[in-house]
Amino acid sequence: MFSIRCAHTDSHVRIRSQAPSSQISGQRQLHERCLKASFWRGGTSKGLILRDLDLPTSLRQALQPGGPFTASYQQQFQDLFASIMGSPDPYGRQLNGMGGGVSSLSKVMVVRSSTSPDVDIDYMFQQIGVKDGRVDVAGNCGNLSAAVGPFALNAHLFEVRRDHVDAQTGASLELDGLKTVHYPITIRMKNLNTNKIVHATFRARLHEAGFWTYQPLGNCSIDGVPGTGSQITLSFVDPAGSKTAKALPTGNAVDLVEIGDQTIRASLVDVSNPGVFIDGRDVGWSVDGTPDQLNADHELLQRLEAIRRKGTEMMGLDPTVSSIPKIVLLFPSTDDKVDIACQALSMEQAHKASPVTLALNLGVSCKMEGTIPFQLSKHLHASNTVIGHPSGTLEVGADIEGDRIVSAKLVRTARCLMDGFVNSSVPGPVMEQALPMDAVLSTIEKIAP
Repeated sequence: MFSIRCAHTDSHVRIRSQAPSSQISGQRQLHERCLKASFWRGGTSKGLILRDLDLPTSLRQALQPGGPFTASYQQQFQDLFASIMGSPDPYGRQLNGMGGGVSSLSKVMVVRSSTSPDVDIDYMFQQIGVKDGRVDVAGNCGNLSAAVGPFALNAHLFEVRRDHVDAQTGASLELDGLKTVHYPITIRMKNLNTNKIVHATFRARLHEAGFWTYQPLGNCSIDGVPGTGSQITLSFVDPAGSKTAKALPTGNAVDLVEIGDQTIRASLVDVSNPGVFIDGRDVGWSVDGTPDQLNADHELLQRLEAIRRKGTEMMGLDPTVSSIPKIVLLFPSTDDKVDIACQALSMEQAHKASPVTLALNLGVSCKMEGTIPFQLSKHLHASNTVIGHPSGTLEVGADIEGDRIVSAKLVRTARCLMDGFVNSSVPGPVMEQALPMDAVLSTIEKIAP
């Protein structure tokens, strides 16, 4: 028997094994390896976040600038992260891993300190296919990006300098009966999938010992997430042309997408992440339709995927990549306070809210004259766009100077759900340098019964 001391309660949890500890440790060492990791909610997504330092050595080297990120390494990343998330799973539940059975809950971020003088951290996003286990690194995830800055701060991946901190707007907060001071700080992050810069601004707590931690408590709420949290503002800098050369890859505000004997009008826009925007009424869908109803209409889903793939080709991208571009059905809003309504699809399934990078794209597209989003928007605000989605609304700010898209921004919240070690059952050399389970057990304080 051994005990684990609970840091928050100073109590002990006693665990009795049915076999000798050496036997259990040996079995785990043969079949499982551990990686230090955190599990976060970011916006309306959840996923695993790791430091690159906690990856097996060979994979860590592959992520370095100029590293050998070959097809062999891509396969190793896929094997590792798919195993952790519980994919492939023909039942679509990811019951044997950390995933939640839908694309918004099957994500991984790897974060590292940056060597660039104007960037604090680099991060790479990986979308894990629920049923097929494929790892897609084609685009970024805006929702989970909200958690990257707080994770990096807690993990001490960069040094907080004076220019990070807005010292003029510090505020006191009472935590566990003690008053603490927290300040807004801004972290400069580079997304390696798109090679674009994202500024994350959120409140952080300065401890007496001189280190900083993310302050998760607050009054900010976002649709699709119960409760409130600390506000995180994400500003995507120079977001045009994330995967192509420009915001309108074809040079047209509206293109004609031919599918068989049918022609669909679409705006093919690349801002933050590429998107294919169509008028939902052109495919017979209603603004009142629900994600579950759309997911049950397999014939329409196949048609929308065909439109997405054709639009992808027209943008000069690979149509076999499922994650980008995403297709979005647009509608005139029936709400006087909402500019435009949408139903986004992700990985061939109707999304229950809106992917953040797609919302950023849509918000900017509503300000681009001639596009379908521009035609359908009410233009209630000069620079902001309020987007209606199945779970509520989301507001996007667009800073546009002439033909240049300076930035696009929105507000999210994030919360750390778990810090610890995650198991992988991947056999072979990829996990040889990861931390064996018996090494993890040795870090737990054993207390005699």
